[in-house]
Amino acid sequence: MAVSEPGARPLSARDPRLEPWRAFLRAHARISRRLDEELRAEHDLSLAEYDALLAIAEASDRRIRMRQLADRMLLSKSGITRLIDRLVADGLVERDSCLTDARGAEAVLTPAGLTRLRTASRTHLDGIDEHFLATLDPDELAVIETTMLRLAERAGPGGEQDHCASVAAAMRETAAGGPDRDG
Repeated sequence: MAVSEPGARPLSARDPRLEPWRAFLRAHARISRRLDEELRAEHDLSLAEYDALLAIAEASDRRIRMRQLADRMLLSKSGITRLIDRLVADGLVERDSCLTDARGAEAVLTPAGLTRLRTASRTHLDGIDEHFLATLDPDELAVIETTMLRLAERAGPGGEQDHCASVAAAMRETAAGGPDRDG
């Protein structure tokens, strides 16, 4: 593991050790852009909107507090408000008072939102397969998973850990017919 030793030279902008970081950022940005473009073209849904619908679908009773959703989506309070406003305008989500604390608001998935999520999930999963999985062999995938988990753990808690697990579970469910919590 390449951890800077105490007293080692400080990192500079031209340090070759930054190349893996830059490659990671480039790959993430390009793959995210492609996934977003495909969802917009085929379903008139952004990647952020898809992720929000998925997070709400995976929540208990398909409803989630706005603050919790913002944490999972890594968005500010105003950022999640704007995102949910778009989903409400499209009839995919409703706002409701929090069931456990009337001061809070919750985002609630509508039947139309669940249908849109299920329809868009095939495009999204096909995109992940094409732009990420198909490029890597199983050994590389295992190394990437181990490395990313270690990086996330070292960075500390961020509220998205449960969301990441639910995204993975939803992807497995979707491959078997779609996120469904009715049964």
